[in-house]
Amino acid sequence: MPLNCTQLTKKTPVCAFAALAGFALVSCTAETQSDQQVTSAPFNPLYQGITTQLLDDSLVNFHVKMHGARDNADVGDYGECAAAQYALIRGYGFARHVRTTVYKEGSLWRGDAVYTISPALPQGLQTLDAEVVVEDCAEKGIPTV
Repeated sequence: MPLNCTQLTKKTPVCAFAALAGFALVSCTAETQSDQQVTSAPFNPLYQGITTQLLDDSLVNFHVKMHGARDNADVGDYGECAAAQYALIRGYGFARHVRTTVYKEGSLWRGDAVYTISPALPQGLQTLDAEVVVEDCAEKGIPTV
Protein backbone atom coordinates (compact mmCIF):
# COMPACT_ATOMS: atom_id res chain seq x y z
CA MET A 1 0.00 0.00 0.00
CA PRO A 2 1.47 3.41 -0.92
CA LEU A 3 2.62 5.77 1.80
CA ASN A 4 0.25 8.72 2.29
CA CYS A 5 2.28 11.49 3.89
CA THR A 6 -0.74 13.69 4.52
CA GLN A 7 -1.98 11.19 7.10
CA LEU A 8 1.24 11.36 9.13
CA THR A 9 2.22 14.05 11.59
CA LYS A 10 5.01 16.54 10.99
CA LYS A 11 7.12 14.74 13.58
CA THR A 12 7.41 11.66 11.34
CA PRO A 13 10.60 11.81 9.27
CA VAL A 14 9.40 8.98 7.00
CA CYS A 15 7.80 11.38 4.52
CA ALA A 16 10.99 13.36 4.03
CA PHE A 17 12.93 10.15 3.52
CA ALA A 18 10.32 8.80 1.09
CA ALA A 19 10.41 12.03 -0.90
CA LEU A 20 14.21 11.91 -1.12
CA ALA A 21 14.21 8.23 -2.02
CA GLY A 22 11.67 8.86 -4.77
CA PHE A 23 13.81 11.69 -6.15
CA ALA A 24 16.91 9.48 -6.12
CA LEU A 25 15.02 6.72 -7.92
CA VAL A 26 13.81 9.12 -10.60
CA SER A 27 17.34 10.48 -11.01
CA CYS A 28 18.81 7.00 -11.40
CA THR A 29 16.17 6.01 -13.93
CA ALA A 30 16.79 9.09 -16.04
CA GLU A 31 20.55 8.47 -16.00
CA THR A 32 20.08 4.84 -17.02
CA GLN A 33 17.89 5.83 -19.98
CA SER A 34 20.53 8.35 -21.05
CA ASP A 35 23.26 5.69 -20.80
CA GLN A 36 21.21 3.31 -22.92
CA GLN A 37 20.91 5.92 -25.66
CA VAL A 38 24.70 6.36 -25.74
CA THR A 39 25.42 2.62 -25.96
CA SER A 40 22.90 2.15 -28.78
CA ALA A 41 24.84 4.48 -31.10
CA PRO A 42 26.27 2.74 -34.18
CA PHE A 43 29.87 1.62 -33.86
CA ASN A 44 31.79 1.72 -37.13
CA PRO A 45 35.47 1.90 -36.19
CA LEU A 46 38.25 2.36 -38.70
CA TYR A 47 41.46 0.88 -37.28
CA GLN A 48 44.46 2.69 -38.73
CA GLY A 49 47.50 0.84 -37.51
CA ILE A 50 49.63 -0.36 -34.66
CA THR A 51 53.30 0.33 -34.03
CA THR A 52 55.32 -1.44 -31.37
CA GLN A 53 58.46 -0.42 -29.54
CA LEU A 54 60.35 -2.82 -27.32
CA LEU A 55 61.39 -0.81 -24.25
CA ASP A 56 63.05 -3.68 -22.38
CA ASP A 57 63.15 -7.49 -22.66
CA SER A 58 59.54 -7.80 -21.50
CA LEU A 59 58.26 -4.21 -21.59
CA VAL A 60 56.52 -3.12 -24.80
CA ASN A 61 54.97 0.17 -25.93
CA PHE A 62 52.08 0.07 -28.41
CA HIS A 63 50.84 3.07 -30.41
CA VAL A 64 47.42 2.64 -32.01
CA LYS A 65 45.36 4.95 -34.22
CA MET A 66 41.69 4.74 -35.09
CA HIS A 67 38.65 6.71 -36.23
CA GLY A 68 35.13 6.11 -34.99
CA ALA A 69 35.93 5.28 -31.37
CA ARG A 70 33.05 5.85 -28.96
CA ASP A 71 35.33 6.56 -26.03
CA ASN A 72 38.73 5.85 -24.45
CA ALA A 73 37.74 2.21 -23.82
CA ASP A 74 37.57 1.46 -27.56
CA VAL A 75 41.13 2.75 -28.00
CA GLY A 76 42.24 0.78 -24.94
CA ASP A 77 40.71 -2.40 -26.38
CA TYR A 78 42.66 -1.89 -29.60
CA GLY A 79 45.91 -1.58 -27.60
CA GLU A 80 45.03 -4.66 -25.56
CA CYS A 81 44.48 -6.69 -28.72
CA ALA A 82 47.86 -5.56 -30.04
CA ALA A 83 49.57 -6.53 -26.77
CA ALA A 84 47.96 -9.96 -26.65
CA GLN A 85 48.97 -10.85 -30.21
CA TYR A 86 52.47 -9.51 -29.68
CA ALA A 87 52.87 -11.69 -26.58
CA LEU A 88 51.91 -14.76 -28.61
CA ILE A 89 54.27 -13.82 -31.45
CA ARG A 90 57.14 -13.59 -28.95
CA GLY A 91 56.24 -17.03 -27.54
CA TYR A 92 54.66 -15.72 -24.32
CA GLY A 93 51.19 -16.51 -23.05
CA PHE A 94 50.46 -13.54 -20.81
CA ALA A 95 50.62 -9.77 -20.56
CA ARG A 96 50.05 -7.20 -17.84
CA HIS A 97 48.70 -3.74 -18.52
CA VAL A 98 50.93 -0.97 -17.18
CA ARG A 99 49.21 2.14 -18.56
CA THR A 100 47.28 3.54 -21.49
CA THR A 101 47.05 7.19 -22.47
CA VAL A 102 44.45 8.24 -25.03
CA TYR A 103 44.53 11.39 -27.16
CA LYS A 104 41.82 12.69 -29.46
CA GLU A 105 42.77 14.96 -32.36
CA GLY A 106 39.63 15.86 -34.29
CA SER A 107 38.14 12.53 -35.33
CA LEU A 108 41.45 10.65 -34.90
CA TRP A 109 41.95 8.74 -31.64
CA ARG A 110 45.47 7.74 -30.60
CA GLY A 111 46.46 5.32 -27.88
CA ASP A 112 49.82 4.97 -26.18
CA ALA A 113 49.80 1.73 -24.16
CA VAL A 114 52.53 -0.08 -22.23
CA TYR A 115 52.37 -3.77 -21.34
CA THR A 116 54.73 -6.32 -19.87
CA ILE A 117 54.73 -9.72 -21.52
CA SER A 118 55.66 -12.97 -19.78
CA PRO A 119 55.53 -16.76 -20.13
CA ALA A 120 53.71 -17.18 -16.79
CA LEU A 121 50.76 -15.33 -15.31
CA PRO A 122 52.25 -12.10 -13.95
CA GLN A 123 51.35 -10.54 -10.64
CA GLY A 124 48.93 -7.66 -10.73
CA LEU A 125 45.29 -6.89 -11.28
CA GLN A 126 45.28 -6.07 -14.99
CA THR A 127 46.64 -9.30 -16.43
CA LEU A 128 45.48 -11.01 -19.57
CA ASP A 129 45.68 -14.45 -21.04
CA ALA A 130 46.93 -13.67 -24.54
CA GLU A 131 45.17 -16.56 -26.33
CA VAL A 132 41.80 -15.71 -24.79
CA VAL A 133 42.16 -12.01 -25.59
CA VAL A 134 43.20 -12.63 -29.21
CA GLU A 135 40.14 -14.86 -29.73
CA ASP A 136 37.90 -12.18 -28.21
CA CYS A 137 39.47 -9.53 -30.47
CA ALA A 138 38.79 -11.67 -33.54
CA GLU A 139 35.13 -12.08 -32.50
CA LYS A 140 34.82 -8.30 -32.05
CA GLY A 141 36.61 -7.56 -35.34
CA ILE A 142 39.49 -5.73 -33.68
CA PRO A 143 42.78 -6.23 -35.55
CA THR A 144 45.97 -7.31 -33.82
CA VAL A 145 49.67 -6.87 -34.64
